[in-house]
Amino acid sequence: MVTILNGNMKTSPNGFDLYVNDVARALEQTTQVNTFHLADMKIHQCIGCWSCWWKTPGLCAIKDDAEPIMKAVIHSDMVVFASPVIAGFTSSLLKKIQDRLIVLIHPYIEPIKGECHHRKRYDKYPDMALLMQKEADTDDEDEKIIADIYKRLAINFHSNLKHTWFTDTQTTEEIAHDLSHI
Repeated sequence: MVTILNGNMKTSPNGFDLYVNDVARALEQTTQVNTFHLADMKIHQCIGCWSCWWKTPGLCAIKDDAEPIMKAVIHSDMVVFASPVIAGFTSSLLKKIQDRLIVLIHPYIEPIKGECHHRKRYDKYPDMALLMQKEADTDDEDEKIIADIYKRLAINFHSNLKHTWFTDTQTTEEIAHDLSHI
């Protein structure tokens, strides 16, 4: 199963949303796909209360539309973080849900490759991928920074960042093919 988190700030029937929807449709030929259009959902920022770690382990205290996303993410084989690049990074909507994923790991720390990272809460975590649309001034440094941050996120989630795609360099069919051959 693949979960796509579409962080486009403004939903529209064309442009980036059309591209993401075309990827999902092509992918549905070979696997189950859950697509979440974050702009259409009520998702609050993590408030750092740690309830998901101490009071209600694995469950966020904030009651909004993020709960089905968490369930889909942890049951997926791959999570695609999709967003136009905005001011040199992914959208604030995508960052908001990325922060909320903290519910899926333990507060306890363990060494991994000489670094401190959170322990697993679950036996299996999905691999990760990035799908981005460049803005006019997106440069190689922006691309590297974004990829590095998501690689770090993947390490903390006992996962791997398997792919990084840009809408101007990959067709929807190529992306669907890559995702269906995980």
